[in-house]
Amino acid sequence: MGQPQLLWAPCASASAPSQGRYLKEVNIEFEAHSISDSDYNGIRKLLQQLFLKAPVNTAELTDILIQQNHIGSIIKQAEVQEDSDDDEDDDEVFGFISCLNLTERKDTQCVEQIKELVLSRCEKSCEQHVVEQLNKLLSDSTKPVGLILSERFINVPPQIALPMHQQLQKELSEAQRTNKPCGKCHYYLLIGKTFTEATKSNSKKKGGRHQQKEELMFANAEEEFFYEKALLKFNYSVQEESDTCLGGRWSFDDVPMKPLRTVMIVPADGIHAIMDKLKDYLSV
Repeated sequence: MGQPQLLWAPCASASAPSQGRYLKEVNIEFEAHSISDSDYNGIRKLLQQLFLKAPVNTAELTDILIQQNHIGSIIKQAEVQEDSDDDEDDDEVFGFISCLNLTERKDTQCVEQIKELVLSRCEKSCEQHVVEQLNKLLSDSTKPVGLILSERFINVPPQIALPMHQQLQKELSEAQRTNKPCGKCHYYLLIGKTFTEATKSNSKKKGGRHQQKEELMFANAEEEFFYEKALLKFNYSVQEESDTCLGGRWSFDDVPMKPLRTVMIVPADGIHAIMDKLKDYLSV
C-alpha cells in the first residue's frame, strides 16, 4: 500500500482538557489523509466507541476499511514544531470517515453482525412493519446499502465534518464511475451516537393526555440532517454499556444524560440535499 495521500488541511478550534474539569479552546490544524495500515489502532478505537459492547468484530471491520483505502479518510493533527512536547500525539487519529458496502461484503462476519445488531434492536424498539421494512432493505441484493462510518473525538469541532463528507461523496462517485468496490449504493445506513436527558422531558398535551417527548441530541451534530431525511429511523438504549470512551470530555452542566444509538436509513438520492444543508450549517 502506498503512502497516504494528503486530502485537505483545515484549521479549527477544539476544546482541550485543562486543569481539573475545565476545558480551554485551542487552535489546532488538522490534516486529512487517505487511510493506511498505520491507522489501524486509531480507527479501531473509534469504532469501539460506537459499538461499545455490541458483538461486532471491530478488528475485521478495521481491516476492511484499510484494504479499501480508495474510500475514506482520517484526520490527524498537522505537523507541529520540533520543540513541541506533544510528539507522542503526532500520529493519533482524531477522526475518520468511510463507507462499507454491506451488500458487497455480505459474507464477512462483521457485516453479518452489524445487520444482526440493528435488526435485533429494531425488533425490541419498533412495530413489526418497521422491522419488516428494515429486513427487506438490508436483504435486497439489487439495491446495495452502504454503511457510513464517521467517528471522531468528541472535542473535535463539527466543522471538520463538512470536508470529510464532501471528500467521501467524491470518492464514492469516482468508485462508481470506475466500477470499484463500494461505488454503487441505493441507501445509506448510519448509526449515530445520541443522547436524551435522563431525568427531564417535555410534556405535550394531546387528546386530553400528556405525552412525553424527549429531545434527541447528536454527538456528531451533522448527523441530525441525515436523521431529518431518513425514511426509516429508530433509537435504542446503550445505558447498560460503558459509554465512557467517547474520546474527549463532554460537559452538559452536570445534567445526567441517557446514551442511545440512532439507526437511520437514508436514500442515496437524498444525499445532495443533505450536503447542501451541511454546507449552510457548517461552513466557516
